[in-house]
Amino acid sequence: MSVKNIINDVVKSVLPLTIVMVLLQFFLVDIEAQSFLMFVFGVLVTIVGFSIFMIGVDNSLIALGELAGKKMIQKSKIWFVISLCLAIGFAITVAEPGVILLSNQLNSLSEASFVNKYILIIAISLGVGIYLGLSTIRLVYKIPLRKILTFSYILVFILAFLTPNEFIPVAFDAGGVTTGPTTVPFILSFGVGIASIKGTKQESSESFGFVGLASIGPILAVLILGVIL
Repeated sequence: MSVKNIINDVVKSVLPLTIVMVLLQFFLVDIEAQSFLMFVFGVLVTIVGFSIFMIGVDNSLIALGELAGKKMIQKSKIWFVISLCLAIGFAITVAEPGVILLSNQLNSLSEASFVNKYILIIAISLGVGIYLGLSTIRLVYKIPLRKILTFSYILVFILAFLTPNEFIPVAFDAGGVTTGPTTVPFILSFGVGIASIKGTKQESSESFGFVGLASIGPILAVLILGVIL
């Protein structure tokens, strides 16, 4: 994707929210002029910063993810596949801004001292890593996605009844924050890289579902953490 296209996509993404906020400013909110100018400045910084970020993602994470998927699937030993997926999933999730934001916000609440933020980040990252490995095994052994999703969500609802109430909303938020601008491009390209080795149209369609499964891992990990603690 060219730099021009990336910038156009970022502007189109930021513009609707900006228009809504401007309309609110003139017709409803009427915040101070200085605060509104800071908002406008923030929008410009967001466009520039996110454009640079997406250029980096397009030329590094996506390319690296596809290459890693191709090389990994060529290894026949299943323990190697699982170990590498666990390491990749853990590393990419630790760097996810949404995960860091969730842990910091939780840590800032005095009544939310039921879990340490670093333990939470580790649990979320392990969940992504384990389910990334499960997604790869599913593709290799042609396990239907529906079966894994059904079993996983049954397990989610069972654990939701066993874990303390305060862990439940955190767990489901954890599943959402992992689908961010760092994790998603890598995991999607990782799945495409694995599927491309198979070489058929049917196998290529099976590369989808990696992100969906990876988002279940953190939910289960936080719920299990609640049961343990």
